[in-house]
Amino acid sequence: MEQPVVLFDGICNFCNFWVQFVIRRDKKAKLKFAVLQSETAKSILPIYSIDSDMLTSVILIEDGKAFLQSTAALRICKYLDGGWKLMYVLIIIPSFLRNAIYNWISKNRYKWFGKKEECWIPTPDLRERFLD
Repeated sequence: MEQPVVLFDGICNFCNFWVQFVIRRDKKAKLKFAVLQSETAKSILPIYSIDSDMLTSVILIEDGKAFLQSTAALRICKYLDGGWKLMYVLIIIPSFLRNAIYNWISKNRYKWFGKKEECWIPTPDLRERFLD
């Protein structure tokens, strides 16, 4: 894949908010997106030996590698405009600590933020940023 791809849970309200946040701050459109429930994601995940049922993590496919959980989220920050790039410095925190927080939020995201019955459909002007 030429551009980095962000795979996310399409029915999670928090995940959808986060993706929209990223899109607004990725003014140069460096990132592409696909929901984990999509056929595109189902075809990409086996390439990286990732279980297609892994809906608890944002996944970043970048430079032929797959990054999960907090590492994916922090690497995505490198593509954002403004001071958001500075969030990447948190990568120095050991992943077991970062992922403990990430997993706690992920485990509770539906309870705290709710979920949709269907995946979010991007507006026509954002459609080109999505793989399916």
